[in-house]
Amino acid sequence: MLLLKYLKRLTISIIGLVSVSMGSISCVSSMKGKGTSPSNLNLVSVRPPDIVLIQEVIPRVRVDLMYLGSQNFLGRPVVGYKKNRGYLTKPAVDALARVQNILERQGYSLLIRDAYRPQKAVHDFVRWSEDSSDNKMKAQYYPDIPKQELFERGYIARKSGHSRGSTVDLTLWDLKNSKEVDMGTILDFLGEQSHTDWIGTTSEQRVHRQLLKQTMEAQGFKNYSQEWWHFTLEGEPYPQTYFDFDVE
Repeated sequence: MLLLKYLKRLTISIIGLVSVSMGSISCVSSMKGKGTSPSNLNLVSVRPPDIVLIQEVIPRVRVDLMYLGSQNFLGRPVVGYKKNRGYLTKPAVDALARVQNILERQGYSLLIRDAYRPQKAVHDFVRWSEDSSDNKMKAQYYPDIPKQELFERGYIARKSGHSRGSTVDLTLWDLKNSKEVDMGTILDFLGEQSHTDWIGTTSEQRVHRQLLKQTMEAQGFKNYSQEWWHFTLEGEPYPQTYFDFDVE
Protein backbone atom coordinates (compact mmCIF):
# COMPACT_ATOMS: atom_id res chain seq x y z
CA MET A 1 0.00 0.00 0.00
CA LEU A 2 2.79 2.40 0.90
CA LEU A 3 4.55 1.50 -2.33
CA LEU A 4 1.42 2.35 -4.35
CA LYS A 5 1.11 5.74 -2.64
CA TYR A 6 4.79 6.45 -3.35
CA LEU A 7 4.40 5.49 -7.01
CA LYS A 8 1.34 7.71 -7.32
CA ARG A 9 3.18 10.72 -5.88
CA LEU A 10 6.16 10.02 -8.16
CA THR A 11 3.91 9.89 -11.22
CA ILE A 12 2.34 13.25 -10.34
CA SER A 13 5.78 14.80 -9.91
CA ILE A 14 6.94 13.50 -13.27
CA ILE A 15 3.83 14.84 -14.98
CA GLY A 16 4.45 18.24 -13.41
CA LEU A 17 8.04 18.31 -14.61
CA VAL A 18 7.03 17.30 -18.12
CA SER A 19 4.41 20.08 -18.19
CA VAL A 20 6.96 22.69 -17.15
CA SER A 21 9.44 21.41 -19.71
CA MET A 22 6.84 21.50 -22.48
CA GLY A 23 5.93 25.04 -21.53
CA SER A 24 9.56 26.04 -21.79
CA ILE A 25 9.91 24.32 -25.15
CA SER A 26 6.83 26.13 -26.41
CA CYS A 27 8.25 29.47 -25.31
CA VAL A 28 11.59 28.75 -26.96
CA SER A 29 9.88 27.63 -30.15
CA SER A 30 7.94 30.89 -30.38
CA MET A 31 11.20 32.81 -29.95
CA LYS A 32 12.92 30.72 -32.60
CA GLY A 33 10.15 31.63 -35.01
CA LYS A 34 11.53 35.18 -35.02
CA GLY A 35 14.92 33.86 -36.03
CA THR A 36 16.79 35.93 -33.46
CA SER A 37 16.86 34.48 -29.93
CA PRO A 38 19.18 31.65 -28.88
CA SER A 39 17.26 28.69 -27.46
CA ASN A 40 19.09 28.79 -24.11
CA LEU A 41 18.48 32.47 -23.33
CA ASN A 42 17.39 33.32 -19.77
CA LEU A 43 15.65 36.60 -20.60
CA VAL A 44 14.45 39.18 -18.03
CA SER A 45 12.56 42.31 -19.10
CA VAL A 46 12.59 44.25 -15.81
CA ARG A 47 15.58 46.20 -14.50
CA PRO A 48 16.66 44.91 -11.08
CA PRO A 49 17.60 47.45 -8.39
CA ASP A 50 21.30 46.56 -8.57
CA ILE A 51 21.59 47.69 -12.20
CA VAL A 52 22.15 51.40 -11.70
CA LEU A 53 22.61 54.61 -13.68
CA ILE A 54 26.32 55.26 -14.21
CA GLN A 55 25.96 59.05 -14.31
CA GLU A 56 24.40 59.10 -10.84
CA VAL A 57 27.30 57.19 -9.27
CA ILE A 58 30.11 58.80 -11.32
CA PRO A 59 28.94 62.36 -12.10
CA ARG A 60 32.16 63.38 -13.87
CA VAL A 61 32.25 60.47 -16.30
CA ARG A 62 31.39 61.20 -19.94
CA VAL A 63 28.58 59.13 -21.51
CA ASP A 64 27.80 59.31 -25.22
CA LEU A 65 25.91 56.18 -26.25
CA MET A 66 26.76 55.46 -29.88
CA TYR A 67 23.68 53.32 -30.56
CA LEU A 68 21.34 56.15 -29.60
CA GLY A 69 22.25 57.97 -32.81
CA SER A 70 23.55 57.15 -36.28
CA GLN A 71 27.34 57.20 -35.76
CA ASN A 72 27.77 53.43 -35.48
CA PHE A 73 28.30 50.46 -37.79
CA LEU A 74 24.57 50.25 -38.58
CA GLY A 75 24.37 53.93 -39.48
CA ARG A 76 21.12 54.46 -37.56
CA PRO A 77 19.65 54.38 -34.03
CA VAL A 78 19.37 50.88 -32.59
CA VAL A 79 16.18 49.39 -31.18
CA GLY A 80 15.92 49.74 -27.38
CA TYR A 81 18.02 52.91 -27.00
CA LYS A 82 15.83 55.87 -26.03
CA LYS A 83 17.98 58.14 -23.83
CA ASN A 84 21.65 58.82 -23.21
CA ARG A 85 21.66 56.92 -19.93
CA GLY A 86 24.30 54.30 -19.21
CA TYR A 87 23.36 51.38 -16.94
CA LEU A 88 25.58 48.73 -15.36
CA THR A 89 25.46 46.47 -12.33
CA LYS A 90 26.46 48.21 -9.11
CA PRO A 91 29.75 46.26 -8.74
CA ALA A 92 30.73 47.23 -12.29
CA VAL A 93 29.89 50.91 -11.68
CA ASP A 94 31.85 50.92 -8.42
CA ALA A 95 34.86 49.47 -10.25
CA LEU A 96 34.49 52.07 -13.01
CA ALA A 97 34.43 54.82 -10.38
CA ARG A 98 37.84 53.66 -9.19
CA VAL A 99 39.13 53.65 -12.77
CA GLN A 100 37.78 57.17 -13.30
CA ASN A 101 39.54 58.46 -10.18
CA ILE A 102 42.86 56.93 -11.25
CA LEU A 103 42.65 58.32 -14.79
CA GLU A 104 41.64 61.81 -13.67
CA ARG A 105 44.93 62.09 -11.78
CA GLN A 106 46.66 61.48 -15.13
CA GLY A 107 44.60 64.01 -17.08
CA TYR A 108 41.98 61.69 -18.55
CA SER A 109 38.34 60.77 -18.15
CA LEU A 110 36.48 57.71 -19.31
CA LEU A 111 34.19 58.19 -22.30
CA ILE A 112 31.51 55.49 -22.25
CA ARG A 113 30.04 54.64 -25.66
CA ASP A 114 27.95 51.62 -24.64
CA ALA A 115 27.10 49.89 -21.38
CA TYR A 116 24.06 47.69 -20.69
CA ARG A 117 22.52 46.70 -24.03
CA PRO A 118 18.98 45.29 -24.24
CA GLN A 119 18.58 41.93 -25.94
CA LYS A 120 16.22 43.56 -28.46
CA ALA A 121 19.18 45.66 -29.62
CA VAL A 122 21.19 42.47 -30.15
CA HIS A 123 18.29 41.15 -32.22
CA ASP A 124 18.47 44.38 -34.24
CA PHE A 125 22.16 43.73 -34.92
CA VAL A 126 21.32 40.24 -36.14
CA ARG A 127 18.58 41.48 -38.46
CA TRP A 128 20.96 44.07 -39.86
CA SER A 129 23.67 41.46 -40.46
CA GLU A 130 21.22 39.33 -42.44
CA ASP A 131 20.36 42.22 -44.80
CA SER A 132 23.02 41.92 -47.50
CA SER A 133 21.79 45.09 -49.22
CA ASP A 134 22.62 47.40 -46.28
CA ASN A 135 26.31 48.27 -46.48
CA LYS A 136 26.20 52.04 -46.12
CA MET A 137 28.70 52.07 -43.21
CA LYS A 138 31.07 49.46 -44.63
CA ALA A 139 33.80 51.88 -45.72
CA GLN A 140 34.00 53.42 -42.25
CA TYR A 141 33.43 50.44 -39.96
CA TYR A 142 34.20 47.14 -41.72
CA PRO A 143 36.06 47.86 -44.99
CA ASP A 144 38.10 44.64 -45.00
CA ILE A 145 35.47 42.11 -43.90
CA PRO A 146 32.55 40.80 -45.96
CA LYS A 147 29.36 41.48 -44.02
CA GLN A 148 28.35 37.80 -44.10
CA GLU A 149 31.57 36.91 -42.20
CA LEU A 150 30.98 39.20 -39.21
CA PHE A 151 29.34 36.34 -37.29
CA GLU A 152 32.02 33.72 -37.84
CA ARG A 153 34.79 36.19 -37.02
CA GLY A 154 33.23 37.01 -33.65
CA TYR A 155 32.19 40.62 -34.22
CA ILE A 156 28.44 39.96 -33.97
CA ALA A 157 26.64 37.26 -31.95
CA ARG A 158 23.05 36.36 -31.11
CA LYS A 159 23.67 37.20 -27.46
CA SER A 160 26.00 39.71 -25.88
CA GLY A 161 27.72 40.17 -22.55
CA HIS A 162 26.42 43.74 -22.61
CA SER A 163 22.92 42.39 -21.99
CA ARG A 164 24.08 40.86 -18.69
CA GLY A 165 24.79 44.36 -17.38
CA SER A 166 28.50 44.17 -16.54
CA THR A 167 30.15 44.85 -19.91
CA VAL A 168 31.12 48.29 -21.15
CA ASP A 169 32.59 49.84 -24.32
CA LEU A 170 34.71 52.87 -23.56
CA THR A 171 37.71 54.95 -24.46
CA LEU A 172 39.84 57.75 -23.01
CA TRP A 173 38.98 61.45 -23.04
CA ASP A 174 41.77 64.04 -22.87
CA LEU A 175 40.65 66.51 -20.18
CA LYS A 176 43.19 69.22 -21.07
CA ASN A 177 42.39 69.29 -24.79
CA SER A 178 38.74 68.22 -24.43
CA LYS A 179 38.82 65.52 -27.08
CA GLU A 180 38.97 61.76 -27.56
CA VAL A 181 42.38 60.17 -27.27
CA ASP A 182 43.85 58.59 -30.41
CA MET A 183 43.54 54.82 -29.94
CA GLY A 184 44.39 53.82 -33.51
CA THR A 185 40.84 53.11 -34.71
CA ILE A 186 37.39 54.49 -34.15
CA LEU A 187 35.49 52.65 -31.46
CA ASP A 188 33.44 49.78 -32.95
CA PHE A 189 35.68 49.38 -36.00
CA LEU A 190 35.33 45.76 -37.09
CA GLY A 191 38.71 44.44 -38.12
CA GLU A 192 42.10 43.28 -36.88
CA GLN A 193 43.18 46.88 -36.37
CA SER A 194 40.89 46.89 -33.32
CA HIS A 195 42.62 43.93 -31.68
CA THR A 196 44.07 45.27 -28.46
CA ASP A 197 47.62 44.15 -29.26
CA TRP A 198 47.54 44.93 -32.99
CA ILE A 199 51.12 45.54 -34.10
CA GLY A 200 50.17 48.31 -36.53
CA THR A 201 49.54 50.96 -33.87
CA THR A 202 51.94 53.82 -33.36
CA SER A 203 53.88 53.91 -30.12
CA GLU A 204 51.57 56.63 -28.77
CA GLN A 205 48.43 54.67 -29.68
CA ARG A 206 49.91 51.57 -28.06
CA VAL A 207 50.56 53.52 -24.85
CA HIS A 208 46.96 54.73 -24.81
CA ARG A 209 45.54 51.25 -25.35
CA GLN A 210 47.71 49.78 -22.63
CA LEU A 211 46.87 52.58 -20.21
CA LEU A 212 43.17 51.85 -20.64
CA LYS A 213 43.62 48.08 -20.50
CA GLN A 214 45.91 48.02 -17.48
CA THR A 215 43.84 50.51 -15.50
CA MET A 216 40.62 48.61 -16.19
CA GLU A 217 42.18 45.22 -15.42
CA ALA A 218 43.61 46.51 -12.15
CA GLN A 219 40.04 47.19 -11.03
CA GLY A 220 38.66 43.79 -11.97
CA PHE A 221 37.71 44.04 -15.65
CA LYS A 222 38.79 41.68 -18.42
CA ASN A 223 39.44 42.93 -21.94
CA TYR A 224 38.09 41.20 -25.07
CA SER A 225 41.25 40.83 -27.14
CA GLN A 226 39.54 41.61 -30.48
CA GLU A 227 38.25 44.99 -29.27
CA TRP A 228 40.50 47.37 -27.36
CA TRP A 229 37.41 49.18 -25.97
CA HIS A 230 35.44 46.17 -24.66
CA PHE A 231 35.63 45.14 -20.98
CA THR A 232 33.63 42.79 -18.76
CA LEU A 233 33.71 42.73 -14.96
CA GLU A 234 35.14 39.44 -13.71
CA GLY A 235 32.79 37.72 -11.29
CA GLU A 236 29.81 39.56 -12.82
CA PRO A 237 26.55 39.24 -10.82
CA TYR A 238 24.41 37.90 -13.69
CA PRO A 239 26.59 35.52 -15.72
CA GLN A 240 23.62 33.58 -17.12
CA THR A 241 20.91 36.27 -17.26
CA TYR A 242 20.17 38.54 -20.22
CA PHE A 243 18.09 41.68 -19.73
CA ASP A 244 15.76 43.37 -22.21
CA PHE A 245 14.49 46.59 -20.61
CA ASP A 246 14.89 49.76 -22.68
CA VAL A 247 17.71 52.25 -22.14
CA GLU A 248 15.69 55.24 -20.95
